[in-house]
Amino acid sequence: MAQPRPLPVDPLAEAKRQWLAHGWTDAADGMTVVTSVMRAQQLLLARVDAALKPFALSFARYEVLRLLAFSRAGSLPLSSVVARLQVHATTVTSTAERLVRDGLIAREPHPYDGRAALLVLTDAGRDLVERATTALNADVFSEPGLSREDAAELVAIVARMRKDAGDFTDPRPQPEAL
Repeated sequence: MAQPRPLPVDPLAEAKRQWLAHGWTDAADGMTVVTSVMRAQQLLLARVDAALKPFALSFARYEVLRLLAFSRAGSLPLSSVVARLQVHATTVTSTAERLVRDGLIAREPHPYDGRAALLVLTDAGRDLVERATTALNADVFSEPGLSREDAAELVAIVARMRKDAGDFTDPRPQPEAL
């Protein structure tokens, strides 16, 4: 697919100009923040999708596999996966079902809680997530499109926003080991 030519004007700057011209001054900066972050998300997701395509993985499927691979035993209760990925239980359940179908994880009864399910990484899942991580590191994460300084500043700004929204209480990236 051919790369589109850059536009002569930043459409988000034009949108902000329109917001101001229509008298929505109090909302103009916020609109620009939201649309800028959403556009950045589109750009990053396109790169992630391209890196994961050879592995037939979506980012959601990759995240579950990577989280399980990071855990000490290669397994976590479904509820822990939901909490750590900060997505709805239905989403994780659906993703897990596809991973089970593909032989990348197994769903087992929790050894101590008969009501809970344990997601267990299979050898095939571990192999796939390691190969996918190598590709993501090379194609996306090592060069996200920002300088190291800008990346650190952006992460800090977004962390403050996430903390204020109730995502976590301690912004230091030092969570307890899984």
